[in-house]
Amino acid sequence: MIWAAAALILALNLPFGYWRAGVRKLSAPWFLAVHAPVPLAIGLRFALGLPFRWSTLPLYVAAFAAGQWLGGWLRALARPAAGRESRARTLR
Repeated sequence: MIWAAAALILALNLPFGYWRAGVRKLSAPWFLAVHAPVPLAIGLRFALGLPFRWSTLPLYVAAFAAGQWLGGWLRALARPAAGRESRARTLR
């Protein structure tokens, strides 16, 4: 159940990481994209009946960070293709 919670926390953070990668760093939307999923992740743990334990905290923090990173990575994968096409049109 602990690994399932970590996988859900990772999946929960994908859209927030995607959003975070598209806004200016350290702006209000950036802080919201980073911090808004924290209560959602905590609520998810409670909904699954998993109490707080220091031993599982590193796993959940790693899943949170991985979801943020992967979301940003997915945005980076999606954006350059569109950017290259528009730059190619302007260079012609």
